[in-house]
Amino acid sequence: MAVKIYKRNNAGRRNMSIVKPDNLTDAKPLKSLSKVFKRAKGRANGTITMRHRGGGNKRKYRFIDFKMDKIGIPAKVISVEKDPNRSALIALICYKDGEKRYILATEGMKKNQEILIDEKAPIEKGNRLKLKNIPVGTAVSNVEMKAGKGAQIARSAGSSVIVQAIEGNMAHLKMSSSEIRMIPSDCYATVGHISNFEHSAYRVGKAGRKRHMGFRPKVRGSAMNPVDHPHGGGEGRQPIGLKYPKTPWGKPTLGVKTRNKKKASSKMIIRRRQKKRRK
Repeated sequence: MAVKIYKRNNAGRRNMSIVKPDNLTDAKPLKSLSKVFKRAKGRANGTITMRHRGGGNKRKYRFIDFKMDKIGIPAKVISVEKDPNRSALIALICYKDGEKRYILATEGMKKNQEILIDEKAPIEKGNRLKLKNIPVGTAVSNVEMKAGKGAQIARSAGSSVIVQAIEGNMAHLKMSSSEIRMIPSDCYATVGHISNFEHSAYRVGKAGRKRHMGFRPKVRGSAMNPVDHPHGGGEGRQPIGLKYPKTPWGKPTLGVKTRNKKKASSKMIIRRRQKKRRK
């Protein structure tokens, strides 16, 4: 993993850099596993549901196999590629029977590496097996929450969870947020961290590059009028004048709990995530 810093040829390049993973292969997306699609750009039925989104370069969507349900068939990594739709790297694998699929690449995954998906596969990076057969203290990713449903936990770049205990038919997993949660021990998980942990180490450098990513300009609430935002108004640069910050619609933000207390899966949480102190 290396960070390339551009020469300071002009104002836009002055503070620009990109992240270049070492294990990338020069390969185009497989046609049968990719599709051009029209992005919603922050809208649903014509209504803006996510602000400050729109434009950006065209993208091809890669169909990722989160279920990885070809049990007991060895696979070989053909290429490791970047995916514009996610922070993690993806790997194109070819099973012994000839079928090709895209999966999320684990840290250190390289071309020609062999992986295995089996209930009792060897404890090696990239292999996938049931939680009940993984030693306590192992870092895992791509974890299922229901057996056979596909990976739902620890899928972004650099993320992982730690197997803390196996009790009966339940596994205790410690999330990166410090939350401890119970998951059925029959669920599958991949050994190792997700790849590209330094994905956020780059510097954008100029506003135009941000537009290419699909982001539109933002305006601070404190720079608006009171009619447009609860933080607005005042002479000059005044503080917001509230006990706590609010969203444009007047609801509390920054640290307010949003999880539904009556959610059925709350009984699976052993310990809530710890509240971080603001500096």
